Amino acid sequence: MVKSVSEIHHIKVARVFKKHSMSSTKLKFIGQPAKSDPGQVPVAIIGQASNLKRAQWSDVVHRLEPKVTESVFKRAVLSLSPTPTDTCALWNNGSSIGAFTDKTSRHNMPSAAYHIPKLLRASCLHGKGDEVILLICKESEAFACGCAVARSFSLFSMRSDNRKRSRTLTIEFVIVGENTCNPQEIAQCVQEAAHSIQMAARIVDAPCNIMHTTAFVQEARDVGKELGIEPVIISGEDLDKRGFGGIYGVGKAAPYPPALVVLSHRPADATLTIAWCGKGIVYDTGGLSIKGKTTMPGMKRDCGGAAAILSAFRAAVKRGFKQNLHCVLCLAENSVGPLATRPDDIHILYSGRSVEINNTDAEGRLVLGDGVAYASNDLKADIVLDMATLTGAQGVSTGKYHAAILTNRDVWERACIDAGRTSGDLTHPLVYCPELHFSEFNSAVADMKNSVADRSNAQSSCAGLFIGSHLKGAFGFPGAWIHVDMASPVHSGERATGYGVALLLVLFGAASKDKLLQQLCPGGSIFDTGSVDGITDENSVASKRPRNA
Repeated sequence: MVKSVSEIHHIKVARVFKKHSMSSTKLKFIGQPAKSDPGQVPVAIIGQASNLKRAQWSDVVHRLEPKVTESVFKRAVLSLSPTPTDTCALWNNGSSIGAFTDKTSRHNMPSAAYHIPKLLRASCLHGKGDEVILLICKESEAFACGCAVARSFSLFSMRSDNRKRSRTLTIEFVIVGENTCNPQEIAQCVQEAAHSIQMAARIVDAPCNIMHTTAFVQEARDVGKELGIEPVIISGEDLDKRGFGGIYGVGKAAPYPPALVVLSHRPADATLTIAWCGKGIVYDTGGLSIKGKTTMPGMKRDCGGAAAILSAFRAAVKRGFKQNLHCVLCLAENSVGPLATRPDDIHILYSGRSVEINNTDAEGRLVLGDGVAYASNDLKADIVLDMATLTGAQGVSTGKYHAAILTNRDVWERACIDAGRTSGDLTHPLVYCPELHFSEFNSAVADMKNSVADRSNAQSSCAGLFIGSHLKGAFGFPGAWIHVDMASPVHSGERATGYGVALLLVLFGAASKDKLLQQLCPGGSIFDTGSVDGITDENSVASKRPRNA
């Protein structure tokens, strides 16, 4: 598609902003120990209390001598009493040790890696120059710990003083206990994941005057160029002509055109087709059902699902994804203007189903309805996962740390919980019961409304069901469908977390050539999409037929 002069101008402006808005802190994960003097390069040693006690002096000596002795190190470890964290200086302002608790409940991550950003922000790092971080952990927890470090260092900043800083943080793993992976392989895997987590967080942190839909499309083009994939882009009036009434209806009032962007990875000998669909509302005013002055700030984060999907797709392909994988980005700005969708308007979504609009602030489900319909109809996906900052009710349902999971397959529900605990992107299931909840969308003049009648009746589940109703076959979709509502975990305070990247890499690790991701994945059996609540369909799509068309 030929870009207009206006689009080219705005892409150039976005690139200038991108160049001048990047933090200059570089993360470098290494697999082999390297010697340094804490008097010249400060070092922070971080780990769970039990892992620190298992570490040997030989594991850390190369980063501590000659300033720190073995006895000082051992006394420091024994002195730590994390509740939940604790720190101790080892030598002046050149080395320190930070511990975090081993106590975690069954719905938490065993690694307790969410404490790592707190330690790094608090007192473990020394100054603003180059530094070494020794992560002492089990092999099964290295991925989560490394990703937690990535979440600690946001890339986006327009602060003028930030541009003057330039430093490299070298992260080295010290594995205690069983070690089955090559340390270099672990470092390479975590490096790619960390890069993508920071990429997702950067996109989410960037305001809409920088990260508008045209700029987001360019982000997808850049990823496609890196991977050797030409994206399919349907934008503006073409969306309307081709029947994408959800994406077009939400984004038609904005100064930048809405778009559906698809990146497709099709390796030889693939037996399954997987589609990841992301909600990319670059800003959500609420439309004519406009948000208030206290609830609208922060709505730049409403593209968190698409940011995670694009970034995870990049990392998954880089690490050798063996199945067909499609990245489907549903991009729009929910704006106010003469062309804005009105309450009472009726849109026809790509599924062919009509939707009466009774709340223009329930727009994410409209764009994703088009996305999953395209994934199931055109891409013939066996497994469809959508990820979205969908509902404020998600935080009420599952909290600030756990994304809400809604799926038609019990095996995928369990897999999402396990992958969340392993990756550090925690999840918890919602009620899946369309026969009781979908009636909330009843309409007298259309197939459905877009917002529930009773906001007290499993609101987050209902919102997810709206998306699922646009799959081919709707709730009789023969494949697996997983909905991830991550409205609260997408950020921590004023900063994006890059939530979703680590979860997807681990959840689909069985389809990766990466040894660490394979080990962390809940199990290859999750690709048996014929299992519904323990019942196996003999006509399951997981018949392992070639799917590289």
